[in-house]
Amino acid sequence: ETPENDSLPGSLFSLTPFLPVHLTGTKYGCGSGGCGACTVMVSRYDPKTKKIHHYPVTACLVPICSLYGAAVTTVEGVGSIKTRIHPVQERLAKCHGTQCGFCSPGMVMSIYTLLRNHPEPTPEQITEALGGNLCRCTGYRPIVESGKTFCAESTVCQMKGSGKCCMDKEEKSFTSGQEKMCTKLYNEDEFQPFDPTQEPIFPPELIRMAEDPNKRRLTFRGKRTTWITPVNLNDLLELKTRFPEAPIIMGNTAVGPSIKFRDEFHPVFISPLGLQELYFVNSTDDGVTIGAGYSLAQLNDALHFIVSEQPKEKTKTYHALLKHLRTLAGAQIRNMATLGGHVVSRPNYSDLNPILAAGKATINLISKEGKRQIPLDGRFLEKSSEANLKSEETVLSVYIPHSTQWHFVSGLRIAQRQENAFAIVNAGMSVKFEDGTDTIKELQMFYGSVGPTVVSASKTCQQLIGRQWNDQMLSDACRLVLDEIYIPPDAEGGMVEYRRTLIISLLFKFYLKVRRGLNKMDSHKFPDIPEKFMSALEDFPIETPQGIQMFQCVDPHQPLQDPVGHPVMHQSAIKHTTGEAVFVDDMPPISQELFLAVVTSTRAHAKIILIDTSAALALPGVVDVITAEDVPGENNYQGEIFYAQNEVICVGQIVCTVAADTYAHAKEAAKKVKIVYEDLEPRIITIEQALEHNSFLSAEKKIEQGDVEQAFKNVDQIIEGKVHVEGQEHFYMETQTILAVPQEEDKEMVLHVGTQFQTHVQEYVAAALNIPRNRVACHTKRAGGAFGGKVSKPALLGAVSAVAANKTGRPIRFILERGDDMLITAGRHPLLGKYKIGFMNNGVIKAADIEYYINGGCTPDESELVMEFMVLRSENAYYIPNFRCRGRPCKTNLPSNTAFRGFGFPQAIVVGEAYITAVASQCNLTPEQVKEINMYKRTSRTAHKQTFNPEPLRRCWEECLEKSSFSARKLAAEEFNKKNRWKKRGLAVVPMKFTVGMPTTFYNQAAALVHIYLDGSVLVSHGGCELGQGLHTKMIQVASRELNIPESYIHLSETNTTTVPNATFTAGSMGADINGKAVQNACQILKASLQPVIRKNPKGKWEEWISEAYEESISLSTTGYFKGYQTNMDWKKGEGDAFPYFVYGASCSEVEVDCLTGAHKLLRTDIFMDAAFSINPAVDIGQIEGAFVQGMGFYTTEELKYSPEGVLYSRGPDDYKIPTVTEIPEEFNVTLVRSRNPIAIYSSKGLGEAGMFLGSSVLFAIYDAVAAARRERGLTKTFTLSSPATPELIRMTCVDQFTDMIPRDDPSTFTPWSIHVS
Repeated sequence: ETPENDSLPGSLFSLTPFLPVHLTGTKYGCGSGGCGACTVMVSRYDPKTKKIHHYPVTACLVPICSLYGAAVTTVEGVGSIKTRIHPVQERLAKCHGTQCGFCSPGMVMSIYTLLRNHPEPTPEQITEALGGNLCRCTGYRPIVESGKTFCAESTVCQMKGSGKCCMDKEEKSFTSGQEKMCTKLYNEDEFQPFDPTQEPIFPPELIRMAEDPNKRRLTFRGKRTTWITPVNLNDLLELKTRFPEAPIIMGNTAVGPSIKFRDEFHPVFISPLGLQELYFVNSTDDGVTIGAGYSLAQLNDALHFIVSEQPKEKTKTYHALLKHLRTLAGAQIRNMATLGGHVVSRPNYSDLNPILAAGKATINLISKEGKRQIPLDGRFLEKSSEANLKSEETVLSVYIPHSTQWHFVSGLRIAQRQENAFAIVNAGMSVKFEDGTDTIKELQMFYGSVGPTVVSASKTCQQLIGRQWNDQMLSDACRLVLDEIYIPPDAEGGMVEYRRTLIISLLFKFYLKVRRGLNKMDSHKFPDIPEKFMSALEDFPIETPQGIQMFQCVDPHQPLQDPVGHPVMHQSAIKHTTGEAVFVDDMPPISQELFLAVVTSTRAHAKIILIDTSAALALPGVVDVITAEDVPGENNYQGEIFYAQNEVICVGQIVCTVAADTYAHAKEAAKKVKIVYEDLEPRIITIEQALEHNSFLSAEKKIEQGDVEQAFKNVDQIIEGKVHVEGQEHFYMETQTILAVPQEEDKEMVLHVGTQFQTHVQEYVAAALNIPRNRVACHTKRAGGAFGGKVSKPALLGAVSAVAANKTGRPIRFILERGDDMLITAGRHPLLGKYKIGFMNNGVIKAADIEYYINGGCTPDESELVMEFMVLRSENAYYIPNFRCRGRPCKTNLPSNTAFRGFGFPQAIVVGEAYITAVASQCNLTPEQVKEINMYKRTSRTAHKQTFNPEPLRRCWEECLEKSSFSARKLAAEEFNKKNRWKKRGLAVVPMKFTVGMPTTFYNQAAALVHIYLDGSVLVSHGGCELGQGLHTKMIQVASRELNIPESYIHLSETNTTTVPNATFTAGSMGADINGKAVQNACQILKASLQPVIRKNPKGKWEEWISEAYEESISLSTTGYFKGYQTNMDWKKGEGDAFPYFVYGASCSEVEVDCLTGAHKLLRTDIFMDAAFSINPAVDIGQIEGAFVQGMGFYTTEELKYSPEGVLYSRGPDDYKIPTVTEIPEEFNVTLVRSRNPIAIYSSKGLGEAGMFLGSSVLFAIYDAVAAARRERGLTKTFTLSSPATPELIRMTCVDQFTDMIPRDDPSTFTPWSIHVS
C-alpha cells in the first residue's frame, strides 16, 4: 500500500496531511510538535499483555506508515454536535476554557487521552497532561479547572457554594457596599455525568491483525523513499546489514524535524515500531535493563515502579531521571520519543543522557554478528569514533545499575521555562566515596548545551580523586571545570557568560546535595550545610493552579431571559471543543485551487541583482512564480511594499511567491528560486544604530505640562537612567491564513481571511489589483487569536495572495507556516526609554523628563500611532506637576513591527514603574509608598489636559493592597529572605490607568445590520471581528436585551464587507463598545417600528407581532449606527480629550527566585480591575486572565533573538517560549470592581487589553527579589532590570562568587551570536 501524496518525503512524515479532508478538527499550529494543537490519540494492542495502550501524540510528527495496526482517534471521534458531545468537550466549553478555539481540539484530546487511562485523575495528572499544549488566549486556569471537574474529590473552592469567599477572613456576607459579589462563572449541575464505560471499543480486526501468527514484513514504496517495518528482530538485523545508512525510526521526534526543517533526505527508513523484543523491563539485584523501544513515558512509569519497590539508596539514578522526565518536552513527545532513540541520537541538550552517563549506564547493541555492550560514557556522548555504534548495529536495550550507599547521583537543569523547553545548561553528576569517608573515589560530571555534544569534565574529575568533599575542593573544582569546558564568546545559542556561570552554579548545587546526603548518613562525622543554604537544594515544585473569580451578581429584579450581566458561555465554545468551528484553513478545497509558498529576503538591506525562477518553474505541480512585475495596481501602497522591487529592506521581506497544486510542491519550488543580492549600506538593526544614522519613521511626538527645566533646579535629588524593553511575537495559535477566490465576472475578488480589519484588507487588495473596492469582498467567520497581529498584516498578505489569484486566475490558499509567520509579520515594538527624574527626599516627584525610542522596522505600519499612544499614556497613574514626554519611532532594517495588545502601553509604563522604583530606593521607601505618594487622588487633568476622576483607581489600588494581604506577605517574604541565601522572594503591586478607543473620532464609529425573519428569528451582523474575545457573544446579549427575546432566537454568522461596509478595526479594546452601540441602535429602531403592532396586541407572542408587522408592511430590517466617541487630540498644542474614558486596575504578584540558576516561580497574583458593569463577566475575566498571562510572558520568558545581521532566530515554539500551564500563578485571583461609565453601552468598559500591563507586577516582583539578593551581597546601588527578565538576566544580576569567577571577554574582540534590538 502506498500513500499517494509521496512526491516528497516530507509529507510522509506527518499525519496531518493524511487526515481525511472533511475532518478538519485537528489543527496545525507549528509543525514541530511544540504547540499541541494537532494532538490526537493513538491506541495500540499489545498481544503480549493483551492490553490496549492509549497515548497522545502530535499528529504533525507522526509518520503515516508508522500507524499500521493502530487506531487513531481525532477530536471528531470523541464527540460532535451532530451526534453527542463528550463531557470533556462540554466542560471545557462551559468552564470558559476556550476563547479563539484553535487550541481547543488539542486540549480536548490531551484530557480525553488522560481519562481513557485514568478515569479519575489527580489534579497533578491534569496539569501534566496539558504541559505540551499551548494556549495564547485563556491563561490556562479555566482549562485546568475543566479538567479538575473529573478528579475524584472536587477541587473547586469549598466556599463557593455558600457564596462566602475563603479570601475574606471576617464572617461577613460577601457584600461591598450594596452589591452582592458572585464567584461562580458556570454551573456544575449542568454537566452531563462522565461514564468511562461508554467509550468506543478498540477495532476487533486490529486485535486479530496483531495476534496473527503469520505476520510479514511491511514495505511502503514511494517515488523517492521506502519505508520498511521488519517483522521480528532477525528481520531488523537483516535490514540493518542491507541498509546500514538507513535511519531507524520510532517516534520520529528526531528524524522528523530534521527532514522538515533541515532538508535531510533518506531513501530508506526502517521502523521496528511494535517489535516485541524491544519492549521489556528486566529488573535484577544490581540494576534494571529497559528495552530500547520504550517511550520516555513508559520509561517514566517503569522507573516509578522500581523506585516504589527498591530501598532509597539504590534508586538515586532513577530519581534523577524521573525529575527530568517530568519536564522533558510535553506529554505528547514523551509518548513518542523512545529511550533507544534518545540515547543514540545524543542531542547536545539531552536531559537524560548526562544522568545515564553519571549513573554508569551501558548500552546493549545487537547486529547480525551478535551482541555487544558499550558504556554510555563521555566518549560515547562526545561521539568519538571508537566508542560509537557500527552502522549495522542497533540498540537493543539500556542497562542502568542501582546506586549504592556511598554513591550520589544527581540531575540538574535550567531552561527558559520550567517544562517543554530545551535546557540552557543541564548536567548529570555522580560521586562515589571511599566507604564511611568523604574522600572522593570516583567523580563524574556531564554537561549538556555547553557545546556541540554533551561534554564530560573528565580531566577535572580525574584531578579531584582522593580529595575530601569540602569547600576547598569545591573552589578548585569550579576553577578546573571552567578551564576544561570553554564556551567561546561567539558560541551558537549565545548567553555565553550565563552558561559559564551555570556550569559552576549547578556544580555548587550538586556539592550541597552531596554534603546534605553525607550528613544524613553520619551527622557526627559530616557537618550539615548551613540552614540558609537548604532551599538551594530543591527545584521549584509544579503545582496545579487554582483561584477565585469575583464579579457583581445580576440584579435579582432583572427579567430572567435578559442575559446581560450573566457569565454566558462563548457562542461558539461547543463547536471549538468538538473541532467543528470552521477556520479559514478548514474550508473545503475549491476546485482548481493552488497553494502559495513565499520566498523571503535573506539580507537586511541589499539590491536585488537577479531573480532566477527557472529551476522552480521546472518542478512538478508548479503553476507560476509571482513577482513585483505581476502587480497590476500599486505595489508600494502607503509605504507598505507587497513584493520587493529592486531592493530588499529587511530579512523576511516577501520577494516572490510560488503557486503550485500542493503546498509541498510550492514549498519545494520556493527553495529552488535563486536570488542574487548586492549588500547596501547602512544596515540598521538596533535603536542605537538608528539614532546614530538619524533614521526615523515620523516626527517627534511631545506632551508637556509645567516647567520641567525650572523644576529640576528646585528638587532634592535627580536621577537618570535608561530602560530596554525587548519586543514580543503575537504567537496567535492560528497563523495568518487567506483564501483568495477570483470570480468569473467584473474582476471581483472574494477573500476569506482571519483579520481584525476587513476594510484594510479590502483597501489593499483593491489598490494592488487596481479595481474599485466594491469588487472586493472579505469574509471573516473567526480568527484563531490575533492580539493586534491581524490588524495591518492581513492587508499586506491579502494583497500578495490576490495578486497571485489574479495572475493565475485560480483560487489561492495562502497559509503561513509558523516560522514564516514569525519572520514576516514581526510583533511588538522594542523600546529604549530614557528618564530624568527630580524628586524630594520624602518621595514626592516634582519633575520628569522622558524620552521614548521604538524600533519600528522597515515600513511605517502602525509605528507612528503606537508612539502617539505611548506618549499620551506615559504618566500612568501618577501626577507629576512638571512632566515632559517625547518619543520617536525609528526606521530600521527589521521586519516592520505592528499593533500588539496594549499598543505601546506595556512597554512605555515599564519605564514609569522603573523610575518609581529607583526613586524609592534613593529615599529608603518601598516602591508602594512612592506610588501611594504620587498617585492621582482627586479629579484632575492628565498631562494632555483631559479631566478624569481617579476614584475607581484608588479603589482598585486600596482593595488590591488589602485583599492580597500585601503588608503581611511582604513581611513574611522579608523573613524568608533572611533565612535563605540562594532563594529570594519578592512582591510588587502595580497600579494602572489605561485608555480605550482612539484619539480620532471617526475611528470610533461602527455600524450593524439586523434582520428579523418571518418566523421571528433574528440575524445580526456588525463590523467587528470575532478573534476569540467573545465579541459576537456580547452582541447577541445586547440584541436579546434590546428586542426582549431569548438568545436562542438570535444568530450571528460572520463579518463581511458586503453587509457592513467601511468598518473600523476590531482593536483598541473598543470592539464591544462601538459595535454594541450600533447593534443597540438597530434593535431600538426595529423595536420602535413594531410598537403600533404591540400596542394592538400587548399580550401577543413575538412571533405573532412579527407576522402582523409584515402584513402591515413594516420593515423588519435596518442598519444601526454609532457615530463614535467624541475624542480629539491637538499635537501642535500637545493637548486634547484623547480618549473616551479610562480603565483602572491594580495587580499584586509574589515570586520566588533561584539566585543560582535564575529560575523563578510565580506564587500568587491578585488582580483588581475596574470593569464598571460587566456585560459578560466570564468573557471579561477571561480577557483579563489571558492578557495577564500574555503580559507575564512578555516580561519574563518571551525572548526574540536576532543575529547582528538582522536575522530572526526565534521562529517557532522550540526557541520562543510563551507561558505554559506551569508558568501561571499557583494562586490566581481576579476581582471585577464596580464603577459607573455612563458613556458606554450598559455602563460597561472595554477590557480586552488592560490586563496585559498588569503582567508587569511579575517583572517588578522579580526585581524586588533580585534587589534583596543584591542587598545581602552588599550591592546597594540602584540597578535597572530590563525586560524580559529571563533566567539569564535574573542570574547575572544576582552577582555572587560564581559570577565573579567566570572568564569574561572583551566585546570588541568577537561578534556575538545574538543581539538585543531595543
